[in-house]
Amino acid sequence: MNVWRSFGASPERFPLAVADGRTVPPTDYIAVDLVYPERTGEIYYTTHSSGQRWFYFSRMQPNEALLFKCFDSAHDGRTRYTAHTGFANPHAPTETPPRDSIEVRALLYFS
Repeated sequence: MNVWRSFGASPERFPLAVADGRTVPPTDYIAVDLVYPERTGEIYYTTHSSGQRWFYFSRMQPNEALLFKCFDSAHDGRTRYTAHTGFANPHAPTETPPRDSIEVRALLYFS
């Protein structure tokens, strides 16, 4: 799980966007190596396709947080990933301050 929170004046200038996982087919995910000095890991990048539905949260308050699933090991048809990104909001006023935010990941295990 990921927990994302803005703690600055406003996330409006560069908000977080998340995709509706039901609209992102597996073919839109591309495996990318993360190369570290002592190991190599892997993450997924998301390519754009016209059927994707994205939502963003430009007016979140500092006392609000967004909780979303970044990976699910189940192979039973449910959404396994949540594509997410920050983006430059073209509708934000030019005087809007830059975003300050934090994202924390937690592992959850259910047996």
